Amino acid sequence: MTTQDIQARGEALVAAALAKDAEAAHRHTDFFVFGRHIDEGIPYWERAVEAGDIWSHYTLARYRKIRGDRDAADALYRAVGDVHAGSAYGLGILLQEDGNTAEAAEWFRRGWENGRHLDCKIELGKLMAAEGRPAEASAFLMSDIELGDIAVFRWSKLFDSFVEVFDRVAADLDIAEDAEDGEAAVSAVRGLFELDQHFADYPGLTVRADELYGRGSALSAEAGMYHAMFLTETGGDEDWPRARDLLLRAHEAGVEQAAALLGNKSEQRGELEEAERAHLLAVEAGEEAPKWNLGMLCLRLGRYDEAERWFREFGEDDKDAAQQLARIAALREGGPRASDEPDYRRLAGLRERAEAGDARAGYEYADMLNDWRGSNARYLVPWMEPAARAGDAYALYDLAQLSKELRRFADRDKWHRLSAEAGDLHSCHHMGWLSDFHHDYQESERWYARAAGLGSRLDSMLTGKLMVQRGAYAEAEPYLRRAWEEGDDNDAFRTETAGYYGTALRHLDRLAEAMTLLATAVEGWRDVLRLYDTDDLDVLARMIDPQKELDALDAQLDEQLDAELEDDDDEE
Repeated sequence: MTTQDIQARGEALVAAALAKDAEAAHRHTDFFVFGRHIDEGIPYWERAVEAGDIWSHYTLARYRKIRGDRDAADALYRAVGDVHAGSAYGLGILLQEDGNTAEAAEWFRRGWENGRHLDCKIELGKLMAAEGRPAEASAFLMSDIELGDIAVFRWSKLFDSFVEVFDRVAADLDIAEDAEDGEAAVSAVRGLFELDQHFADYPGLTVRADELYGRGSALSAEAGMYHAMFLTETGGDEDWPRARDLLLRAHEAGVEQAAALLGNKSEQRGELEEAERAHLLAVEAGEEAPKWNLGMLCLRLGRYDEAERWFREFGEDDKDAAQQLARIAALREGGPRASDEPDYRRLAGLRERAEAGDARAGYEYADMLNDWRGSNARYLVPWMEPAARAGDAYALYDLAQLSKELRRFADRDKWHRLSAEAGDLHSCHHMGWLSDFHHDYQESERWYARAAGLGSRLDSMLTGKLMVQRGAYAEAEPYLRRAWEEGDDNDAFRTETAGYYGTALRHLDRLAEAMTLLATAVEGWRDVLRLYDTDDLDVLARMIDPQKELDALDAQLDEQLDAELEDDDDEE
């Protein structure tokens, strides 16, 4: 596609916008979108927006958001949201991601009522369920449906399943309460485990779950232990005292693992004195595993005599315990601690400084706890956020990872973008992946190139791959050469590199070099195809076919040979 062709299409788009020819403007916009000319399309969409074209508002808003300008996306969606259901949907999603669920719901409702945009209806139903109203959400989704509205059934069925679980557990608890049967109460609350995977996406469900767990806890200390686990996994700091009391009550009632669980949860929160007391209670109750936890806690705090005693009690014949005993002996002789191991004795001081407003101390405190026990992202995020907001590069990346763990994907992408802009290789790769996911391949190429410049061979291959797919073979060559020459057969992307590097070299008339590479790619390309979703037609359409490339190379060689023979004949 030449520059003149692109310019002609762009001017036609603007002319259609000025003429209020929405159909033609849409058609010319599709040329830029499906032709993957987003950079080139943006200035024409901006002009078409000034002329009032609705589809250009919608399209430009999407790419403003993808490229990080959420305020501009908000304004563009909002300008036409009342008359364009797709823009109402886009604005609703953006507001929802920013935590403004009330306004998001209003825009989803407008998109459904004004334009029967099915995704608006589904998102509104999901918001109802997230607020703890699954029955209302299901009824709303099933109301006023038409033959083509089949997508709502999946969500209605899911929300009905939430109601069914709650109703079943409530009925079982009724029976348990009538009989004052603790074991039946335990069995009943275990039914709530089916909802564990949904609480992050539908936090309003936790209110009803908390109520039912509470009924079970009143009948059984063991049910109380499950209640405590639920509170630590779904609640905030305000729920910790309840969880701690439930675990202590369960331990006092003889429930196995309750004290050990309290010790583990306390460690995750950095409350080490309470963790130690809880582990001791578990050991006194005859449990063996907490001896290991006590050994590790004492070792990390430099209390070597106590650590040695606990590891010996855990079992000198245990391979891991023996390894820790050898480590203690080396430390006593003046051996260095592992270079990457934090000094956990600093935890208390870091927390004190963080509580006094030291953002960096808060990050170090959270990072140290994450290294120690991990698995408590909900607790760590508030400690880490001040440093991230202050621009700390390490905090930005780690907060992105914690957000991913919590399924807060909008936050994940926000922190990754800031981390990438600060120069983190892994975040640059994530932004490349995210842009690729949204089919903004030009932006994706830029992020992958940035990650490649920071030392990533994988991103060097991905950059070259995108360049080959748009026909920029000379630009692709140094990226693919580096990925190939610095890699080895253990690289998961080795075969793919060979295919794209060979393709680039063929188009650069370096046929002998291309031959070996393409032959390697052909041999293993089936394994490459397994890495990609066979239903993603866009990905498949953009992929090279190394066999076709090799056939084309053979044809080129034949043409060269024929030309050489003709030259020889002419000389004779």
